[in-house]
Amino acid sequence: MNGDALLTTGPLPTTGPLPTTGPLLTIGELARRTGLTVKTVRFYSDQGIVSPADRNPAGHRRYGADAVERLDLVRTLRELGLGLPEVRQVLEREHGLPEVAAAHAAALDVRIRVLRLRQAVLRTVAARGATAEELTLVHRLARLTQDERGRLVGEFLAEVFGAGASRDGRFEGAARSLTPELPEEASAEQVEAWVELALLAEDAGFRELLRGLAAEEAAEAAAVGAGAVPRPGLAVLVRELAGPAVAGGVAPDAAEAARVGDLLLERYARLVGADGLDGPVLRARLRERLVERLVERLRAMADPRRERYLELLAVVNGWAAPESSAEVMDWAVRALG
Repeated sequence: MNGDALLTTGPLPTTGPLPTTGPLLTIGELARRTGLTVKTVRFYSDQGIVSPADRNPAGHRRYGADAVERLDLVRTLRELGLGLPEVRQVLEREHGLPEVAAAHAAALDVRIRVLRLRQAVLRTVAARGATAEELTLVHRLARLTQDERGRLVGEFLAEVFGAGASRDGRFEGAARSLTPELPEEASAEQVEAWVELALLAEDAGFRELLRGLAAEEAAEAAAVGAGAVPRPGLAVLVRELAGPAVAGGVAPDAAEAARVGDLLLERYARLVGADGLDGPVLRARLRERLVERLVERLRAMADPRRERYLELLAVVNGWAAPESSAEVMDWAVRALG
C-alpha cells in the first residue's frame, strides 16, 4: 500500500461537487469539524481545493462528509510547510504523496542549513556585543562556501606556518592538524564554532601570536640540527615535568616547585641547543636570559586565544575536546619566577 492509500480513499476531484452521503454540512459546521476558520474554508473553496456538494435556496454552500477528510489532508500538508501548488498536485494526483514529501524534505534541509547559519550569526553577535560593522563581518564568514572557507583557512595557516613548513615537514603536519573542516551537514554548534574560529583566524594579533610560536619551534628544530633524533617539544616537557606537581597540589612557590623549575630550565636549554651549558655554567651565564625566553614562550602557549582556537577546532571537526594546558603553563611560569 502506498502513502496515498494510507491518507485517502479513491479520487479526490478538485472541481465540481464532491461525492457525498449523509447530511450536508454548512461552511460553519465544516470549519468546526476540521478545526479551521470559516474564512480559511471559504478561501480553500474559492481556490477549488474543496468544492461544495450543493447550495441551499439562498445560495449558501453545503459540503459533504468527504470534504472533512479532504480538508484534514490539506491542513496536514500545509502544517508541514507545503504551498498550495504542492497541495493541489497531491490532491489532483499529478505527483504521488511520497514524491512530494521527498522533494519538500530536501527543500527543508536547505532551509535548515540557512537557519543554522542565521542562528550562528545572531548568537555570535549577541555573545560578542558586536557593532554593526562586526555584524557584517560575522554574516560574511557564516555564508562562505566550502572553497571560500578553505581559502580563508589556507591563507591564515600559510601566514603562520609558511616559512617553517618549507624547511621542516613537521610544520606542514602541524598546519594540517590545525585545519578546520566544517561538514556538509554541520550542526548548529559546529556552525557557531566555525564563525568564532574564522573571526580568530582573521585577527591580526592572534596570527602574530601563532607566528611567533611557530618561529620558536623552527629555531629549536634548527638548533638540534638536521638528522638528529627528534626531541619532545616544550609543551610535552611542561606537561611531563610540571603536570604531576600541579596534580599533586604543589604550590608554585614551594621548594619542590623550584626544583621542577630548574629541571624544566635545563631540559629547555637542551631543547634550544645549549646542551653543553648544564649545571653551574648554565645558572651563571644563561639562567636569566633563558628564564625570560622560556616564560615568554609559556605565556604565549597559555594565551586564551590559542586555547579557544583548539576548542573550536575540535567542535568544528567533531573531535574530542582537547585537554587544557593553561593551568600547567601558568604554574610553570610562576615556579620559574
